[in-house]
Amino acid sequence: MRIVIGGGSHCQMPTFQKRFPYSIGILFYALFMAIGYSQDVKVETISDSILPINLGEVIVISSFNKALEHKAQNKPLSTLDEYLESSSVVNMIKRGAYAWEPVLNDMSSERLSVTIDGMRVFGACTDKMDPVTSYVDVSNLSEAHVTSGQQGAEQGSTIGGAIDLKLEKSNFKPKGWYGSVEAGGESSNAARIFGGELNYSNSEFYLDTDIIYRKADNYTAGGGGEIEYSQFEKYNVSANAGFRVSDDRKLTATFIFDEARDVGYPALPMDVSLAQAYIVSVGWFQDTLFGSFTDWETKLYANKVTHVMDDSKRPDVPIRMDMPGWSDTYGYFSQVNLRQGAHRLLLKLDGYYNRSLAEMTMYPNDPDESPMFMLTWPDIRTLNSAIYAEDVIDFKGSSLKLSTRLAVQNSNVADEFGLSSLRIFYPDMSRHKTRFLKSVALQYNTDMGAYQFNGGISYGDRAPSVSEAFGFYLFNSFDNHDYIGNPNLENEKALEANAKISFKDEKLTIDLEGNYFYMSDYIIGEVDPTLSAMTIGADGVKIYKNLDHAHLYNISCNAEYDILPELKWTGVLSYHRGVDGDGRNLPFISPLAYGSSIRYVDGKFSGSISMRGAGKQVDYNPDFGEDQTNAYTVFSLSLGRTFSINSNELYLKLGVENVFDEYYSTYTDWKNIPRMGRNFFMTVSYSIN
Repeated sequence: MRIVIGGGSHCQMPTFQKRFPYSIGILFYALFMAIGYSQDVKVETISDSILPINLGEVIVISSFNKALEHKAQNKPLSTLDEYLESSSVVNMIKRGAYAWEPVLNDMSSERLSVTIDGMRVFGACTDKMDPVTSYVDVSNLSEAHVTSGQQGAEQGSTIGGAIDLKLEKSNFKPKGWYGSVEAGGESSNAARIFGGELNYSNSEFYLDTDIIYRKADNYTAGGGGEIEYSQFEKYNVSANAGFRVSDDRKLTATFIFDEARDVGYPALPMDVSLAQAYIVSVGWFQDTLFGSFTDWETKLYANKVTHVMDDSKRPDVPIRMDMPGWSDTYGYFSQVNLRQGAHRLLLKLDGYYNRSLAEMTMYPNDPDESPMFMLTWPDIRTLNSAIYAEDVIDFKGSSLKLSTRLAVQNSNVADEFGLSSLRIFYPDMSRHKTRFLKSVALQYNTDMGAYQFNGGISYGDRAPSVSEAFGFYLFNSFDNHDYIGNPNLENEKALEANAKISFKDEKLTIDLEGNYFYMSDYIIGEVDPTLSAMTIGADGVKIYKNLDHAHLYNISCNAEYDILPELKWTGVLSYHRGVDGDGRNLPFISPLAYGSSIRYVDGKFSGSISMRGAGKQVDYNPDFGEDQTNAYTVFSLSLGRTFSINSNELYLKLGVENVFDEYYSTYTDWKNIPRMGRNFFMTVSYSIN
């Protein structure tokens, strides 16, 4: 993994220019100010070096030669969830064997910006059973670009950071026809994985196509116990195309179709009969724009997500429910670069329009009783328009990055019945709500030979999510409470300080990194004893409220040592802490965690031994449904071999996870659902060049 200058984007519809014409003025004002600023400030230019200045990580998933990339992966055909969890900065909340929810800096999806090639996508499930990461697959991705805190503001308003899932593209490489066929299997859940890609690329045109199918039964935990309702079935089809209009102009298009069926969630009271997404985009790339402006990129996109929860396969259900949800998003972004002396300027205009609707129908066991219907998301229409600007100033041996983001977000409760339902609790609430979102950050990087320092301060805020602001009796099985949104919430705000010091010589690399978030108006659910629960068996009702403040600390140390040119050791140790203003422990805060691996790659052979674990979770909070999780340590190993067949390659990889079949669960495992026990896997990949 490596640290790079952050990427990704937030997006905006062209029609926003009519509604928010001042945003164009702000853009051109920023352009002229940046040009003037770059002419007035005199610093020594380093034209041939671009120093890394973002705190982040790139999780490599595949490359132009996928078969070769497999040598570097412990488990090449693992799910995207497993790839993300292998990162030293990302954790995953697990409600089953499928569609885990990313956690960055101990903050989950409401506080993150998660994009696919810069496109905003929003899940359609009120229980967060379909995070954005569930609608792509490792087969059509090249990398996951992770940026921490306000370093991720380029992709959207955020508190904890951003994850941009980069799609794999040939990008006009003179390759001709090429492709691969892949298959894999796992023992613990009888997983069957089949996939393939067929691509064509030359200097004028490229077309990348990919399909993958996954099917898994219930998995077994350590000791051999079957985890019921952990099965899933999924397939993903994608196509990327590019056409070179002229030497410096390119037109691109993307299509993704993802569908999962019969997905079980053992930690939840309901399963999913359908999770489906259509994602399309059209992009325009131009090497030069006018004057000194370069690398102009504009993208229009749309996506439609459908998610259906049901409990029809669960026995002894007190009352049967159907819970479908829909989320449609239309957006765009347009960005341009400017290099002027020591300054590297990025300007971006972006935005999106989202419609989120979810409903619930309860069917009583008594046929004489009528079904009960409610809107759990009352057709929320969100319009977001924003401008982002950053200036990276190169000095001799150092860089300074200044960035800011300004956004206007309007929310509208479109459904009259849903609005009336919320007005039971908020009689004076308005149908419309406009919020202004702000971000500003300063990041400094200096190179001192074998040492490098990266540090900064920032401020950002975010609007409440659809559930936090407008949710209506959403059941949370983790703490066994119904939740009601609060449209009167203040924006959540965060002051952040971060620092990282790195040492690197010919064989050893050590990174020591930490950040601190002071969060005001922290949004969390609090019990309202005056309200009665809607869900049978629930302990009460919580309403989302703003706490005065909260504190989050994250410290980690990463090390890498080249024992031999072919043999590499890596290790990581991290500590996390989160409390509110009254000293209460916040939920889903990682205990002390650690990991280590030794990897060998030499020619056609590769192998690895890895270990990961965590200490006992001592800083937990029963008020939020948490209990103590025990310490654990699990080991895995893998072996890979490449075989040459004419000019093509056959790659075979075998491995075993959780070698000692330990029974364990982590702090992010919903309701202490145990992790998979000993699991043998095999991957076969045939690359056609």
